[in-house]
Amino acid sequence: MLIQSLAQKTKLAMMTVVVTICGCALICGFTVWSCLSKISEERQQIYVLDGDIPFLAQRAKLESNFIMEARAHIQLFHQYFFNLPPDNDYIKWTVGKAMYMADGTALKQKQAMDENGFYSDIISSSAVCTIMCDSINFDEHNRKFTYYGTQLIKRRTRDVKRSMVTTGFIENVPRTQNNPHGLMITNWRTIENKDLDF
Repeated sequence: MLIQSLAQKTKLAMMTVVVTICGCALICGFTVWSCLSKISEERQQIYVLDGDIPFLAQRAKLESNFIMEARAHIQLFHQYFFNLPPDNDYIKWTVGKAMYMADGTALKQKQAMDENGFYSDIISSSAVCTIMCDSINFDEHNRKFTYYGTQLIKRRTRDVKRSMVTTGFIENVPRTQNNPHGLMITNWRTIENKDLDF
């Protein structure tokens, strides 16, 4: 009877040890999984310093911001290319900035405008050219855009308002200081540039 009781106690002790080991293994496994998920979550966060003050920012994937960045890139390119004061050095600087954002098709259009005396006419007549974006249609699948804008050319004698429609494609390139969006406009051309009535 004593041996049977001792065997039952040993069996109970073994069961207790096994259950305790299994429980500890489950708790350790859950703790490791929880820690790894927290580390992964923390790696998705970055901090931006404004002077000495850190701000928490969420890192996003490029795809989620692609349409917004593409529209901003297209609009900024057109502003650099078409917002022109009567200052030769500034025109060279701003058009030069636009050349970083597009391929050789923009350079061809710039050269054609230069040959037609567009830039020298701006300087000689003290004209100020500005462009306002009306809308940008962007096809994410084909990466094709159509830019609709209104260009205003203010001269001393008279003002001219023009409808501007351009089209092209967007390609990814490495980000640089001169091209912060990491995008390139390709096959860019003007499909409409006509005077409007005030």
